[in-house]
Amino acid sequence: MDANLKARVLTGLAGIPLLIVLIGWGDPWLFHGFVFLITLGALREYFAMGFPGRPRDQIIGIAFGLAVSSVVFFPQLTPGELILAPLLVLMFSIYIFMHGQLEERLARLAWTLLGSLYLGFLLPHWSSLFRLPHGRAWVFFVLVVIMAGDVCAYFVGRRFGTKKLAPEISPGKTVEGAVGYVLGSVLAGSLVGIFLDIGLSWIEFAIVSGLLSVLGQLGDLFESWIKRVFAVKDSGRLLPGHGGLLDRLDSLIFPAVFTTTYLKVFHP
Repeated sequence: MDANLKARVLTGLAGIPLLIVLIGWGDPWLFHGFVFLITLGALREYFAMGFPGRPRDQIIGIAFGLAVSSVVFFPQLTPGELILAPLLVLMFSIYIFMHGQLEERLARLAWTLLGSLYLGFLLPHWSSLFRLPHGRAWVFFVLVVIMAGDVCAYFVGRRFGTKKLAPEISPGKTVEGAVGYVLGSVLAGSLVGIFLDIGLSWIEFAIVSGLLSVLGQLGDLFESWIKRVFAVKDSGRLLPGHGGLLDRLDSLIFPAVFTTTYLKVFHP
């Protein structure tokens, strides 16, 4: 076992049991608090990558991202249209008077908006998913689908991978690994979905699992694209074998948004 794989396994062995206890038996406020903390951590990593040596831009970005996250964390208290529009006007106004050339200021504003919406708005959808009927089970389901797909992609890609999936963004990912990801996710999702007994047919579990596997890989590629532009290998060093917090969360963000939306539309 190589050193990187060993570190990934040890990190998983340490973190997964705690996560299972938190999701399955923890008080709801503990789960929401956990999601808030990882949102904060992901925002910190993103703005540290995007604005190295610019603490003011980092602080503004993190603060804006957390303010945006309140729309998801407190939906009954902060209606989106009453929060997002004033926040956007505030951000646009702030960057009018920031230091730097006009084009450079606009680019910094664009990166701030991207990070704040990507992590401040999309990542907290895990809390939205948790609040739905059978929310604990659905959180388990999505995690199992993505983790199983990730593991299968890793081993299939290492053993059979030859054709690059997106070489400009992530040279290590292969088409064969992507196929392994989908197959592993569909198999795991079909089995776990039936075991959890949360109201979907086997066919629907398989279809949803397949869609989640694609979204998980797109989320991974999206974060890799950001890192490629920022010229960094990892978003941080928090998780041995994985890199930063955002490196572990990247494949979980899009699936959480999709599952929350899917359930609200088709299984209200």
